[in-house]
Amino acid sequence: MNTEITPSSQINRKTPYQFLHLFKPLKLFFSNGKSATGFIIFLLFLVVAIFAPVIAPYSPTAAIYDPNLSPTAEHWFGTTNTGQDLFSQFIYSARTTMIVGFGAGILSTFIGLIFGVIAGYRGGLIDSILSFIMNIFLVMPGLALLIVIGAYLKSSTPFVNGLIIALTGWAWGARVFRSQTMTLANRDFISAAKMSGKSPLRIMVTEICPNMMSIIAGNIMFATLGAILAEAGLAYLGFEDINSTSWGTMLYWASSNAALLRGAWWWFVPPGLGIALVGLSLVLMNFAIDQITNPRLKVQKRRKNRGR
Repeated sequence: MNTEITPSSQINRKTPYQFLHLFKPLKLFFSNGKSATGFIIFLLFLVVAIFAPVIAPYSPTAAIYDPNLSPTAEHWFGTTNTGQDLFSQFIYSARTTMIVGFGAGILSTFIGLIFGVIAGYRGGLIDSILSFIMNIFLVMPGLALLIVIGAYLKSSTPFVNGLIIALTGWAWGARVFRSQTMTLANRDFISAAKMSGKSPLRIMVTEICPNMMSIIAGNIMFATLGAILAEAGLAYLGFEDINSTSWGTMLYWASSNAALLRGAWWWFVPPGLGIALVGLSLVLMNFAIDQITNPRLKVQKRRKNRGR
């Protein structure tokens, strides 16, 4: 009996058509109205943040212009009471806020993923210890804790505040990851991976985490939104270096100089609107990801379309 042995290189070889399924999630993402709208808004602010030195017409700290100007052709967002161009401040603040927000969001998600996946997969004493640590951070009042730490550090930079936000805000995501890991741990493909001799670490990295990508992406977006709001709140309350450039410090100076009472709406509206639009883009993209990946929402949408 002759048995033909196929080389492993031929077995593992994939045709270009086999990679087309990788683009299906992207196609679904951009074909969804919410995600497309959110992505366009987010991309606009991302471009502004990356090319801030090119887009901004003036230095954000140069106090050499006429003070308290309302929006004009030369100064689109007007000027401050010291003659600084608010449009340039807004552009540079977008860079700081986006970096701090996404940095804190990604870091907090990474920490929560480590705690949640290990606790959910290993179980037993390890789960009890890690869950206890999660619960400690969960019961702590987040904003009050940030204010106390901010007051202790006095005038910290936006990036230090972002690090503090990430280190204190990971527990919510960790609980979600733990629950999802406990669900996945009982699936057949995990049992098959164990029988094949894969180590627990390899199973968690190559089997469990890839099956939670939509949850991970959603957590990053909401953690980023929370970080942007928290950083802006700390800066507005004065627990950040007031000489730094961020949307929060713009609101701080507007409040300190009674911009609202003086009718200088051009001072506080742009940073507030910027925070709102970035938050809206993240929420829209997250809702779209949930719609695409959640079978129940797909069924509900089909029923609504049939009923019309």
